[in-house]
Amino acid sequence: MPKRNLIVASTSTVYGGKYLDYLLDEMAELFKDTDTVVFIPFARPGGISHDEYTAKAAEAFKLIDKKLIGIHTFDDPIAALKEAKGVFTGGGNTFVLVNELYRTKIMQPLRDAIFNGLPYLGSSAGSNICGISMRNTNDMPIVYPPSFKTLGVIPFNINPHYLDPDTNSTHMGETRETRIAEFHTQNNIPVVGLREGSWIRVKDHEFVLKGNLSARIFEHLKNPYEVETGTSLQFS
Repeated sequence: MPKRNLIVASTSTVYGGKYLDYLLDEMAELFKDTDTVVFIPFARPGGISHDEYTAKAAEAFKLIDKKLIGIHTFDDPIAALKEAKGVFTGGGNTFVLVNELYRTKIMQPLRDAIFNGLPYLGSSAGSNICGISMRNTNDMPIVYPPSFKTLGVIPFNINPHYLDPDTNSTHMGETRETRIAEFHTQNNIPVVGLREGSWIRVKDHEFVLKGNLSARIFEHLKNPYEVETGTSLQFS
């Protein structure tokens, strides 16, 4: 049986809040057995450097008395993952993140570590990579990774920052629901639309929706439906 211990979060910052502040209690519990967490800054939101991103994220981890170290500072990132007691992958551009995970050859070692019980926190792009593929990201394909296949440590895909259709909007483009429906004409992977401030707590084989909001579930050949917070996610 897989030994999984993850928080898969829609976002790092909820409206009006500070970086990761809505998750601090959950982070403290997730990383309770270590003082040091390895940070994967490859998604580079807004194009910031790995050092700048690490410094920003480290401020939040200081609030729970944890030291954050960027994986880009290690001479051997694969060895760093094998020795890590906790990992956080931040948000940004999923294409850039996945491309770098393959370039540095740490996609598979990270997957192996997670299945061996490594405490893992992902937000936004860092949550996208937990799914079977990154095909439900909202990001622009500014680089071309060698594969869209990702960690596959959860048996579904994530659409973070999920937005409901706004009936008062004059926007004429596709809604998230439309785009996911298009995805399901070519794929049969379930998709969880995670709204801002929501996360999925993964423990071994259980996947429980957390936060104040419901999530929108999309399955192949089924109508989309809502699940309330506290629900254990299961797919046929």
